[in-house]
Amino acid sequence: MSEDNPLHRRPPPPIPVSVLTGFLGSGKTTLLNRLLRDPALADTLVLINEFGEIGLDHLLVERADGDMILMSSGCLCCTIRGDLVSTLEDLLKRRDNNRISPFQRVLIETTGLADPAPVLHTIMFHPYLMLRYKLEGVITLVDAVNGASTLDAHEESVKQAAVADRLLLSKTDLVKDDAALDALKRRLHALNPAAEMLLVDQATPANLFNTGLYDAATKTADVTRWLNAEAVEKAEHDHHDHHHDHGHDHHHHDHGHDVNRHDARIRAHCLRSDTPLDPRGFDLFLNMMREFHGPSLLRVKGIVALSDDLSRPLVIHGVQHVFHPPVRLDAWPDADHSTRIVFILKDLGVDFVETLWAAFANITQTDTPDRAAMEENPLATSRSAGLFS
Repeated sequence: MSEDNPLHRRPPPPIPVSVLTGFLGSGKTTLLNRLLRDPALADTLVLINEFGEIGLDHLLVERADGDMILMSSGCLCCTIRGDLVSTLEDLLKRRDNNRISPFQRVLIETTGLADPAPVLHTIMFHPYLMLRYKLEGVITLVDAVNGASTLDAHEESVKQAAVADRLLLSKTDLVKDDAALDALKRRLHALNPAAEMLLVDQATPANLFNTGLYDAATKTADVTRWLNAEAVEKAEHDHHDHHHDHGHDHHHHDHGHDVNRHDARIRAHCLRSDTPLDPRGFDLFLNMMREFHGPSLLRVKGIVALSDDLSRPLVIHGVQHVFHPPVRLDAWPDADHSTRIVFILKDLGVDFVETLWAAFANITQTDTPDRAAMEENPLATSRSAGLFS
């Protein structure tokens, strides 16, 4: 058979997808209009729920074709028709048939206070879409003026902040009270210490979009930056010291009100382990977390040492019960060869995660009959598809 046979062709590398989410009135329109002027986004496709909602500057529009607009900078804007899956499939078809320019990146704008998880699941879980697209990052825009009150009133806004890779603060120039702005920054950092926080004016395509596992320029995995495990560990350490100083009894009730009730349900945690798990044990650990505690896993990113090949770590990335197919790296990204998994947890204790991990780490050290007995236990062997099959 010739090399030109379609069956022999390798699929093109997946197209990175970023999701732009944010509170109502947080300035997404202003940000999008600024980004859409930038020649760096010439090969970007921007998906918007409604053009009318976004109020695109008409000066920017070169040509309109039904639900698609070509911007003067060269990037395409398209409205989401029906559901996101059919829109993404249709756009791939048009791209593959050369009916539209071959976009190299997708930016999906979500409405107001929507939970971003379903959008992320669409990209990560759909059998065809996950071959052609890959989730790069979540950008959450927070209005500095109303940010604290929005977080207090709307649990979805807390989730938007907790799952972000980039937190953008808008309207900071309108905040007259420096202490209030500092308090909002500290609150966001506590919710999501792994996210980089930027003022919206500092946001450029370069620092917004190259946040994924693979560096587009070098074509290598930049796991350390993507994971940002040290920031999570430092935040946990500081949090522990702070509460140690203030006593544990009633810190949630000190102020006589329950303003941060949503925040208190969310915790960032970095699991670190020097014990390599065998692939079967790790598969079971992850499946138990997903099956029994999926809704609590707001975001999971990790690099994992597996005993079958200590030189090639595994990279995992999940949103709730949905995980990207794991990737085996050719080598460790740094001198640290320990497992590091960053969890953003909701309504799930850190102790539970650590205890479950310790149980599997212990099993992998025991002899085969013990492990076989554990794996035959119906609770331990979850019935979902194995990640390594």
